[in-house]
Amino acid sequence: MTTPLTLVYTQAAQKWVEALPVGNGRQGAMIFGGVAQERIQFNEDTVWTGKPHDYSHLDAYKYYPKLKELMAEMLALERVGKWDDAKAVQDSAHALASEHFMSIPLGQKTYQPTGDLWIDFPHNDVQDYTRSLSLDNAVSTVSYKHEGVTYQRDVFASFPDQVIVVRLSADQANALSCKISLNSPHETSSTTVLNDAGLLLEGEVEQDGIRFATQLVVELKDGKLTANGNSLMVDNASEVIITLTSSSSFVSFQDISADPVARCQAVMGKLTGTSYDDLKTRHVNDHQSLFNRVSLELGDGSTNTDTLTRLLAKDKTQDPDLYALYFQYGRYLLIASSRAGSQPANLQGIWNHQKTPAWDSKWTTNINVEMNYWPAEITNLSECHEPLFALLEDLTITGKKVAQEHYSARGWVLHHNTDLWRGAAPINHSGHGIWPAGGLWLCQHLWWHYTFTLDEDFLRERAYPIMREACLFVADILTLDEATGWLISPVSNSPELGDMVAAPSMDHQIMRELLTNTIQACNILELDKDFKTTLSDLRAKIAPNSVGKHGQLQEWLVDKDDPNETHRHVSHLWGLHPGREITEATPDLFEAAEQSLRYRGDGGTGWSLAWKIAFWARLKHGDKALQLLNTQLNFTEVDHIVMEGGGTYANLFDAHPPFQIDGNLGATAGIAEMLLQSHTGYIELLPALPRAWSTGAISGLRAPNNFEISFRWQDGKLSQVSIIAHVSKLCTLRYKDKTINWQAEEGKTYTFDGKLELNSP
Repeated sequence: MTTPLTLVYTQAAQKWVEALPVGNGRQGAMIFGGVAQERIQFNEDTVWTGKPHDYSHLDAYKYYPKLKELMAEMLALERVGKWDDAKAVQDSAHALASEHFMSIPLGQKTYQPTGDLWIDFPHNDVQDYTRSLSLDNAVSTVSYKHEGVTYQRDVFASFPDQVIVVRLSADQANALSCKISLNSPHETSSTTVLNDAGLLLEGEVEQDGIRFATQLVVELKDGKLTANGNSLMVDNASEVIITLTSSSSFVSFQDISADPVARCQAVMGKLTGTSYDDLKTRHVNDHQSLFNRVSLELGDGSTNTDTLTRLLAKDKTQDPDLYALYFQYGRYLLIASSRAGSQPANLQGIWNHQKTPAWDSKWTTNINVEMNYWPAEITNLSECHEPLFALLEDLTITGKKVAQEHYSARGWVLHHNTDLWRGAAPINHSGHGIWPAGGLWLCQHLWWHYTFTLDEDFLRERAYPIMREACLFVADILTLDEATGWLISPVSNSPELGDMVAAPSMDHQIMRELLTNTIQACNILELDKDFKTTLSDLRAKIAPNSVGKHGQLQEWLVDKDDPNETHRHVSHLWGLHPGREITEATPDLFEAAEQSLRYRGDGGTGWSLAWKIAFWARLKHGDKALQLLNTQLNFTEVDHIVMEGGGTYANLFDAHPPFQIDGNLGATAGIAEMLLQSHTGYIELLPALPRAWSTGAISGLRAPNNFEISFRWQDGKLSQVSIIAHVSKLCTLRYKDKTINWQAEEGKTYTFDGKLELNSP
């Protein structure tokens, strides 16, 4: 039987998408595990191209009324079926927007690799090679035998001490000899030796831009350490400890004046006299304080311990523990790439080896960055949400300028991408770049954090001010559609299908959710009574969801959906997930959402498959959700752009160019949705349990009102439930057709049998 929480391989990584990731939020590393040469490629999360910059297009607001007029004209032409004329109007809008409304410059900046640590060994032919990553203690290990000696390498990235640590060891004294060096792909970089016991890598991404540094310190047990050019030579040691930290000159999106070398020295200075055992103990304790909150059991795993072999199996249902491993891998990746004080997890989390990564490895906000944080609250990693909130606080500054300059509106706006410099203006192309709902969507995460934690100080001091300003923007851009009398989003698109339009359904769903959540916040905080009334009036007038002629949920105000369209974005189902306005309580819309999903098919990239897993879970089709999870777990070796195929690399990274972390994190959230849902105001257990997962257990999931839930099931039926109340609140619990509710008291644990009969207290 395989080790439940360990990725295991019998050969070194040949490609970056086969290497194993470690991270501490701010720094990430990919371990290849080579025998003759170990490569550890590393990142620091503020090493980016560019420098502080205002992306707004001055006076763009002068052209916004004309864009609204053109979109209204296009909408009127579509209503009467004059599609060619509508397209001509759309083309005119593109020409106007391209010249006067788009971001300056048109694109944003790029997340960069920092460097590589190389360790060369006098080893070639080896036996019993194993490479692994323990999710439980967040340590990557390589071991093998060479000429009768067993060698081992352990690598971890410590959040408490802000370092990446490598331990080289052998089971015989004085058996370790190696060469240690650092380099960077950036042309301006150079490496120097420090006191014959360390290395300093310094560089600059581009002229007058981000400067970065990496400091490395080597400590030996026995043996000899000497300098050789810009490398270090280890001879006949019994143990080698390499400690590495990276920093940049980034202070904020407005300031890059820090000294990266001094920052590295400060980190290393705090570790003087600290043993490896202490470093590892602090790291493991910190990691497990988050990771061990949730456990998932779905049955025994494969008898083969090799992860690649398990991925290659045609029938994943015979290896149910693989699903649990994949679920926990997503939680592991979120912990490793998003911690307090770090940047949020970007398109690749924190791991990137390319100077020109796909989509710049930044934050795409028309689903991808949101999907990264879908597991944060439900899988008990609330603290990992923090970097996203810090990003939002920055964006209210840059987004306020864009709201003024582009829309002559109050509040703040974010379109479909942002970067280290907090760009908020529409980028790339007017057809998909003018989408003013990115910030509105992200506000949902502020509300989730409050509802799950009930942290009223957070709501009052951080969340509500951001949500309120976003509502002001909504109030200023909503426009009356004369034909229907509804308020609509006047210039937008339905990501990423159908080009620039008026009135996409997704915008309206997001706006209603934001207004609803902000109204509830007003009630909780007893603030802004008149403002709350204004929001209620606006919400009631926004164009509602509609069912079209094919029985589908309409993607636009005009009924023009193509039932043969299989695009990977299914944006108009936002109200089903992650929204909450399309549920079993709205049966016509619920059925229409399912019809739309069936039309779109089962294809897509990893993030698209993950979203569809969540959709089918919300629709209560567990077997269908599992089918898509199996598709996502199809092994692929392709390491270039995969637009429709989906799949998983050998290291369990989502197979999207060269990978996208949202597929991993979204699938983790989707699995949680299959087992527990709480968006409807009650906690529902096993809402979409697949038949293949007939027996299992999960502990530590979270639900709104700060409830912690654990439960077991046997032969497809609930058998045991435990709910911890972290505050005193009414709790409503549902399983199949039975619903119970009671006033839970803070600090008490409530246990039930499979029929929801109370056992204790």
